[in-house]
Amino acid sequence: MDRVKIGGIYLHYKKQKYRVLGVARHSETLEEVVYYECLYDNPQGRLWVRPIDLFLGKIPTGEPRFELIEG
Repeated sequence: MDRVKIGGIYLHYKKQKYRVLGVARHSETLEEVVYYECLYDNPQGRLWVRPIDLFLGKIPTGEPRFELIEG
């Protein structure tokens, strides 16, 4: 869990900001997931989860999917 900053503000590669609320485990697989919220008006929803490896991973161009910018 120390790989993700709880309360940190992250910039998505599409230039939107998100705040990490926590890291949880999937109840069936025990996979770690990042629980985070949009800091902009998103009509699809405010709260999201993503497997931690995808959250910390890179997109095909090589840049990080999310980058810590505050916290």
